[in-house]
Amino acid sequence: MIDRRRAGVAGLAASATVFVAILMHEGYSGTAYEPVPGDVPTIGFGTTAGVKPGDHITPPRAVARALTDVQKFEGALKTCITVPLAQGEYDAFVSLSYNIGPSAFCGSTLVKKLNSGDYTGACLGILDWDKFKGKPLKGLTVRRQAEYKLCMGDPS
Repeated sequence: MIDRRRAGVAGLAASATVFVAILMHEGYSGTAYEPVPGDVPTIGFGTTAGVKPGDHITPPRAVARALTDVQKFEGALKTCITVPLAQGEYDAFVSLSYNIGPSAFCGSTLVKKLNSGDYTGACLGILDWDKFKGKPLKGLTVRRQAEYKLCMGDPS
């Protein structure tokens, strides 16, 4: 049986499990790089804000930066999600937002569905975000499937 106890997003925080999952999905790079041609420079565990080619970061600073980024994205989510969520739903949406950015997340059809009470439709909407410049990327597809499962209450 799936536990669907929901709480207002103001009272939720990303779980340690999803934070580790984000780090694992993002991978670590101590030097700024372009994940795929045409993407923005990225460093550490997926950090993009203020990153320039040639920048460097240590693993401890990268983890601290990722935590700060997650908290920033959580703040944005709390402004655009108006319905209560279960922890798995919240974690899945934090992970998605971390990857696509809070503006894209908050402006998405997924959030419109979620705020109308269509929880299943919102979770299914995660699967639409597996493309870069219109082309599916295997790594994004794998990540989106994991986020979808988490959103639907399957933490495996």
